[in-house]
Amino acid sequence: MEVFCIQIIESNPHLRSLLGWHLQQAGYAVYQSADLHQAMDVFQQRQPTLVILDSELPDGNAIEFCRWLRQQQCLILMLSARSAEADIVEGLKAGADDYLTKPFGMQEFLARVEALTRRRIAMPPPVSLECGELKIDLVHRRVRFRGELIELTPQEFSLLYVLAQTGGMPLSRSELLRRAWPDEIDNPRTVDTHILSLRKKVETDPRQPSLIQTVRNVGYRLNLESLARSTPNPNTEYSHTRRKPVPPSAAPSQPPVQKPVQKMVAGERRRS
Repeated sequence: MEVFCIQIIESNPHLRSLLGWHLQQAGYAVYQSADLHQAMDVFQQRQPTLVILDSELPDGNAIEFCRWLRQQQCLILMLSARSAEADIVEGLKAGADDYLTKPFGMQEFLARVEALTRRRIAMPPPVSLECGELKIDLVHRRVRFRGELIELTPQEFSLLYVLAQTGGMPLSRSELLRRAWPDEIDNPRTVDTHILSLRKKVETDPRQPSLIQTVRNVGYRLNLESLARSTPNPNTEYSHTRRKPVPPSAAPSQPPVQKPVQKMVAGERRRS
């Protein structure tokens, strides 16, 4: 039987500990976080099935974090002292699967958790992951970047997928190696080779990468800000992933101004 991993992100230490204890007694694997900074690290390491998210956190916007969690294909139960309809709607629209207002009974809490985990069992696995202009097809293992199909090796595909899952957070070489190729034992420096090859296929200038960035003393990250940019100028074509401007001669010309007609109209006005 599958053991579900649950992450509790709750600023109240007493409530966090109480929820964790009851979930452990119910047979779940539980990890606890007090704030968003700590929560991100735990999420990256444990990849929980369900995140229990407090709507009021001391170091960030829980609604924005909820939107990010939704992209990671995990379940979200939001806890909040706010019971107004507008607050509940905001949480659900941000991606929460359920919303529970404080104070609440422990039996109701556990029942909602159980209902969400049953939903996960019935849910089909994700078929794709989209980050702006980057679209990763998990079924056919294909990648499209800015509308172009990018041919990747299996190792490059796995590496790019792991980077896309992190929401822009940097990962060390060892962590990338563990997640991208869990069944392989290899030197973490091998990641550098695959990153270099991947950059040649997706970067406009691989020597000055803007998409797959090196984070000094850490590892690598995917620059989501670059992926979220608007669609390029329609007068720009793409050859693979490198921009190729259309020559000026090919651009449509503006129609000439009808100056003689304007003069005639002006003459008619003078006669009148």
